[in-house]
Amino acid sequence: MAIMVAAWRGVAAGLAMILMPTVAAMAAPKRVPPYWVSLSARTALLRAGPGTNFPATWRYVRPNMPLKVVQIREDWRRVRDPGGTEGWMRASLLTDQRTAMVKEDVSPMRAAPDPEAKVVWRAEPGVVGRIARCSPGWCRFDVHGHVGYIETRALWGVDEGETFD
Repeated sequence: MAIMVAAWRGVAAGLAMILMPTVAAMAAPKRVPPYWVSLSARTALLRAGPGTNFPATWRYVRPNMPLKVVQIREDWRRVRDPGGTEGWMRASLLTDQRTAMVKEDVSPMRAAPDPEAKVVWRAEPGVVGRIARCSPGWCRFDVHGHVGYIETRALWGVDEGETFD
């Protein structure tokens, strides 16, 4: 019996040695900063450094808020918020779901990505929505089902001239 237990321990240790590089590769960052993410948690702490031993400097209570990742350290991301504040957040609190926030002025959301297209909604500063199908100058902006196209210069969360589908 003792020999079988020892044999199984050896198999388990060997399997762990084989799987460890695979798990490490999966956990490795796939993107190079800077890039955009959004807050996936209902509440999240921004910390002074990359670890729970660093003091929290800010508490966010706004899911989907866009953030810009500017640095990576293991499972921590140094992020910048729409106000320019930077700090560290655990990667598990973030998602690749693209969102954006309307910047300074009330911005028209149009039926098509064209400055002459019909205005279907107006978004106030601070409104956060999901973005998709960005072409130079425009993004499809969805605020809880209210959808329209908004100029990228009115948004924080997308780079000017950035395109994606």
